[in-house]
Amino acid sequence: MKTEADYYALFDAYRAGTLPDEERVALERRLSADSELARRLQEFEELTGTLTAYGRRLALRRKLHAIHADMDAEQAVRLTPLAKVAEEDERHEQFATGQAPRPLLRISRTEQKLRAFWNGHRATMMVAASVAVMAVFATLLGLEWWRASQKPSLYGYTVLRREVERIKRTQRSMNRTLTQIESQPERSNPGKFSGTGFALTADGYLVTSYHVIQGADSLLIEGHDRQRFRAEPVFTDVAHDLAILQIKDKGFKGFGRLPYSFKRGQSDLGEKVYTLGYPREDLVFNDGSLSARSGFEGDTGFYQISIPVNPGNSGGPLLDDRGNLIGVISGRQMDAQSAAFATKSSYLMRLVDSLGAAGAGEPYNMPRTNQLTGTSRPQQIRKLQDYVFVVKVYE
Repeated sequence: MKTEADYYALFDAYRAGTLPDEERVALERRLSADSELARRLQEFEELTGTLTAYGRRLALRRKLHAIHADMDAEQAVRLTPLAKVAEEDERHEQFATGQAPRPLLRISRTEQKLRAFWNGHRATMMVAASVAVMAVFATLLGLEWWRASQKPSLYGYTVLRREVERIKRTQRSMNRTLTQIESQPERSNPGKFSGTGFALTADGYLVTSYHVIQGADSLLIEGHDRQRFRAEPVFTDVAHDLAILQIKDKGFKGFGRLPYSFKRGQSDLGEKVYTLGYPREDLVFNDGSLSARSGFEGDTGFYQISIPVNPGNSGGPLLDDRGNLIGVISGRQMDAQSAAFATKSSYLMRLVDSLGAAGAGEPYNMPRTNQLTGTSRPQQIRKLQDYVFVVKVYE
């Protein structure tokens, strides 16, 4: 799993020409096929270009300060050889007038050149200094924007953690205490909240929302048949609220052939869509339509959908009528219950392709056929429910 620092080191070696030929050819192929990686390279070039220009301006300012220091050092008054020759006349003048004569002064040739340079380029240097200051602020602002782009926007938008379930657990615990009903002991490390996840490949990779697993110490995957597996995150994409998990239990035998396929292109406005998730203990179905091709504040990495999602739906699959998986449920707008958002499947596929090309983990064997096309909605749900899971988070 590559970090931003790894990408920057790779791009730096590529631009400096120090990358081996095989790695350079492989990188250029990825750049031509992966627009996300090409965008990262462009951001790297813009950032390094700005910092390089700023460094040059700082060097110019240091040079100017050195010139000023030399000028100040050479402003000491010196007697010229002519003053020594006329020393006798000066003593006569002092005797006649009663006042000490003013010494003859001489400016060195170096100081004359520096003063001429300063007078001729004063305006240019002031402009350069102003540009340098502006470049500093622009660089800092750009870095702040870049950091902000790595975090999902939360203003006016709420991710769908399962706070309702946490309240229910608290109430059940209080009721057991008040009525003194004997029950089985609770977990020593109870789950803080839950979300939804679904199978990405038949051999144990799953997808959920990043905010579902954020800060988790351990994860537990549970299906509608109550079978449980331990899972670990292998990659996260904060900007698009995506996380890829892998089941680590030795007893896991695989999901079997996935009945759905992942759509790589855009879906049409007004398409009928539906989702399955775990806003409560049982699997819940909801349907609606695709309302917009962009998400919160115009983010093109998300769809807006007219499905009343609830806490616990986060990370659930979004499918169209033909059984194509077109998105991953992410969150909803706080001031409009019916306005929900889902990360586009095209971004998920781009992420999987880039991970596979980079050799991050084992190869991702994606499903290539769709068994849901042409079947009724109840039939689709019956086939789909075996591949949708509760993601229980423990801290």
